[in-house]
Amino acid sequence: MIEVLYFAWVRERIGLPRERLDTQATTVAELVAELSAREERYALAFSDLSSLRVALDQELSSFDAPLAGVREVAFFPPMTGG
Repeated sequence: MIEVLYFAWVRERIGLPRERLDTQATTVAELVAELSAREERYALAFSDLSSLRVALDQELSSFDAPLAGVREVAFFPPMTGG
């Protein structure tokens, strides 16, 4: 079981702040593909991965990172300064 968190406009598009999933995905990219195939709202949220960041267990990571042993995946837009 993995906890998936959505922040900012990702949460707005999907309509959920978080969910717990059973997944067969072995990488973040596979998880994104699995989520995108669920419903159009997920497909829209993940349509442009260059506008997304991902953290695994609260550590910034990449979309090709393995999910083995990961308890939490968070998706969010890049942080901007100001």
